[in-house]
Amino acid sequence: MAGGILVGVLVLFLVWAVLSYNGLVRLKHELARAWSNIDVLLKQRHDELPKLVEVCRQYQQFEVATLTRIVEARGRIAQAREALDVDALGQAETSLRADLGRLFAVAEQYPELKADARYAELQQRIVALENAIADRRETYNDAVTANNVRVEQFPDTVIARLFRFDTRSPLRFTSAETRDVDLGKLFR
Repeated sequence: MAGGILVGVLVLFLVWAVLSYNGLVRLKHELARAWSNIDVLLKQRHDELPKLVEVCRQYQQFEVATLTRIVEARGRIAQAREALDVDALGQAETSLRADLGRLFAVAEQYPELKADARYAELQQRIVALENAIADRRETYNDAVTANNVRVEQFPDTVIARLFRFDTRSPLRFTSAETRDVDLGKLFR
């Protein structure tokens, strides 16, 4: 009788361990998929930005410093993407978004540029990509939260430590990203 109870407890433990492990594996893959979705959009935007910069450059008096900052931020984003450095990506994204806001605000002063069909199309495409990135960032951060809770929650933490499932950092942008833009300052 005692042997049957011991076997039953071992079977229950084994079932729990397998279910816990499989749940952690599922979360790991959901996290990878969420990151991949962000990565695809970042690559698309990465490909569109040089086109936008080139259209703006054709208007010779256009603000060169803003265009330079956009190109530099684009490079930092590419490096962070390749290194899978979420913190560096967040910082570079914040910088790029601020400079894109500045670029679009400064472009208002150039009626010929605003009327340029290529500029309008690229601006709409980049704004749509920005919105999609924000949506995917939310999905990624939800996956990070689900992963981190499971990895840190007892008794799953036992399996997580045993098989080296780690917590992840959410994709965050700095406070500069979330505060209101002073459009008046951008036009000065």
